[in-house]
Amino acid sequence: MRGGSHVSAVTDATFDLAAGECLALVGESGCGKSVLASALLGLLPENAETAGSALLGDGTDLLTADERALARTVRGRRVGLVPQSPAAHLTPVRTVRSQLEETVRELTGVRRADVRAAAEAAAARAAFPAGHLDRYPHELSGGLAQRAATALALIGDAPLLLADEPTTGLDRDLVDRTVDELRRHVGDDRALLLITHDLAAAERIADRVAVMYASRVVEIADAPDFFGARGPRHPYARGLLSALPEREFAPVPGLPPELSALPAGCAFAARCERADEACGAVPALSGGAACHHPHVDVLEAPRA
Repeated sequence: MRGGSHVSAVTDATFDLAAGECLALVGESGCGKSVLASALLGLLPENAETAGSALLGDGTDLLTADERALARTVRGRRVGLVPQSPAAHLTPVRTVRSQLEETVRELTGVRRADVRAAAEAAAARAAFPAGHLDRYPHELSGGLAQRAATALALIGDAPLLLADEPTTGLDRDLVDRTVDELRRHVGDDRALLLITHDLAAAERIADRVAVMYASRVVEIADAPDFFGARGPRHPYARGLLSALPEREFAPVPGLPPELSALPAGCAFAARCERADEACGAVPALSGGAACHHPHVDVLEAPRA
């Protein structure tokens, strides 16, 4: 709710994520990506409402689990979080080392004598410099705070790692190193949901890509197809990719709608050169794209 009005921050977001897989959820700022992440961990404001389900492999529904269950058995243990705003998740009156050591003690079976070494190893995994371990969060740059939060999230090897804009404040080399480490977390029994606006990071490590626009998932595709010769099917996703400097460097025209004032039909229609009267209805996610006029491969085009 905002000012007494209802805001649909996430609508009909449907996707799955298998063990051993990295799914990148991409889209412009304000499209609902981080709200989705907060919903999965029960971190939405008290006045927020959720519907539907978000099921872990054992059947636990994250959207209906109570705070006690989320705090004791889910967060950190079954779902690890690399937060978008690390300063809000780091305890300001404790050093990074003490927070890492506490998390090691809570989430792992490491012997008491080995806790310090395990905490330092966790810091190294996230490229957090050992010389800064005894500093407090307010003494860290934004990039260092992000790496500290990443180190905390990796402890315990949770079956699902949810990384919400994990490369904020990092230079390109550290972006690559961070997402590579997140990718290494993926295993036979572990998966990664990478929420990012950094398409280069997504291309580097994702198996599949889900594109979000104005609260809805508008495309889901295998990463090699999405970033390769076939390209995205949805016009917005195609424009998002074309806006990259290494591609056409052509921005998507216009601005996305406010989530508090979404149009009745396709939310992208006002910015889309393919729009027609059919776009007055909300398109279903079919064939990988929620679009009445998706781009198709030449081989798939109807014959005359």
